[in-house]
Amino acid sequence: MSGGDEGIAFLSFSEQGAALAERLREALGGTTDCAHGAEGFSLTAWTREAFARRRALVFVGAAGIAVRAVAPYLQSKADDPAVVAVDERGRFAVALVSGHLGGANDLAHAVAAVCGAVPVVTTATDVNGRFAVDAWARQQDCAVLQPWRIKKISAKVLEGKTISVHSEWLISGTPPEQVRLAEDAADVEVGLYQKNAEALCLTPRIAVLGIGCRRGTSQETLEKAFAALCKKLHLWEAAVFQAATIDCKAGEPGLSAFCAAHNWRLRVFPAEALRQVEGDFTASAFVEETVGVDNVCERSAVLAAGGPLLEKKNAGGGVTLALAQRPYKMDWRWRDG
Repeated sequence: MSGGDEGIAFLSFSEQGAALAERLREALGGTTDCAHGAEGFSLTAWTREAFARRRALVFVGAAGIAVRAVAPYLQSKADDPAVVAVDERGRFAVALVSGHLGGANDLAHAVAAVCGAVPVVTTATDVNGRFAVDAWARQQDCAVLQPWRIKKISAKVLEGKTISVHSEWLISGTPPEQVRLAEDAADVEVGLYQKNAEALCLTPRIAVLGIGCRRGTSQETLEKAFAALCKKLHLWEAAVFQAATIDCKAGEPGLSAFCAAHNWRLRVFPAEALRQVEGDFTASAFVEETVGVDNVCERSAVLAAGGPLLEKKNAGGGVTLALAQRPYKMDWRWRDG
């Protein structure tokens, strides 16, 4: 996901704008701030913090203010949160930054629906009514591994040509116009594993990393173990969205830092819950004697994911890692509504 994990940050600059911001917050969620009359308010500081933490910023005021405020923090379409500007009378809602991957286009439509504004969307595929592969990736909860290749795919669509998509999953529904499914090499590759070096690769965020480790294991040791696992499997790192382990490891500083560095939630389970997970797991008498269950990494991954194992225990350097997959389905939806 672009930007941070928290919700929408609304900023207004007048009493009229503040009233509209509050109305939007009630409908769309998030938080509101008003620069008008706020002693010591810093637009620079507000934008810097919101850009790092929020998935979207909505400026209730002039689009020029929004553009100047966010300009120093812009990185790329893969990293920036959505930025939308709506005038204080609610007449126009303008998608400014991260229209597809960040969701600014959809947010502009959502803002417009609340206040009766005209949504202003200027991305070429949208204004021409064509399939947008980055918008599709966002709707399917997929990470885009080579965002610089989006331009080539979109250009092909805008030229009236057909693009091909190969997916490890069944995609329900009818492919959009100018899109066809391929059984092998394609323009767009959807999967967990690195295969087609020439394609625009998308990977669903569906893998849970189950972790077992000795007391005091460092973040560096965990990073090396994870990198080795990804190299062995040719796994896209971005496919992992969550980590899991036994509750007695919850306070391990190295483990906490490792998960924070990857922006993963760490789920922890008591030994009793792990023992009840059904499946064929790699048992260890030593682990059972130490923590009360015969396997931590495989069992915790399966329990957190609610789905099958993708990779059984990999051990080395005092670390055990396993992968499981959460339930996942794909369709051809690429825009809201």
